[in-house]
Amino acid sequence: MNNKQKIFDGIKRQLIVSCQALPEEPLHSSFIMGKMAYAAMLGGAKGIRANSIEDIREIKEMVELPIIGIIKKTCDGSDVFITPTCKEVELLYQEGVDIIALDATKRIRPDGKTISEQFPAIRAQYKDQIFMADCSTFEEAQEAYELGFDCLGTTLSGYTAYTNGKELPDLELIQRLVESFPIPVIAEGGIWTPEELKRVFDLGVHTAVVGTAITRPMEITKRFVRAIQ
Repeated sequence: MNNKQKIFDGIKRQLIVSCQALPEEPLHSSFIMGKMAYAAMLGGAKGIRANSIEDIREIKEMVELPIIGIIKKTCDGSDVFITPTCKEVELLYQEGVDIIALDATKRIRPDGKTISEQFPAIRAQYKDQIFMADCSTFEEAQEAYELGFDCLGTTLSGYTAYTNGKELPDLELIQRLVESFPIPVIAEGGIWTPEELKRVFDLGVHTAVVGTAITRPMEITKRFVRAIQ
């Protein structure tokens, strides 16, 4: 069994927890994200999604679980911010991240290229690396599959200008991807309840990522407050 297959087998039908906190959030700290990942592991998570080399290193000290690594970086002139350039890919690769996720939308990247222009060189350079395509539409997932991504995520549905307002989780997109492609589909985005998680698994996804509903107490609190206003 090759390493890719081993990693995919380890997360099949399991929960991945996204442990991220942006600089403006109270929990922004590699130390805290490490503890968050440890708590997620104790709760039964079989994988972690994490942002930044600093957080990933701390999390690796705390848990021995597959990590989906990203680097969020805002760049002038581009809406792409999840692992936007080859520099971030190289940093994640050197860190030994199990799965590298990057924006695979049709939006123009910071270097002025599209994903179809950028990714072939990345795929050729890192032949053994697992790459996850963070997509927002079926067409983007189809292109990502043809480009050689190893798995497809619904991560950005509802978060691009042309999918803004989509009801999440995007069950229609999830189902189409599962039915259309032979590689693992990872449901991500807007999964707030155990019932929603079960529903996406019933659609046949390989695995699913839950983040905000578990690891962002400020956003969780806001939902409760809105309910009583």
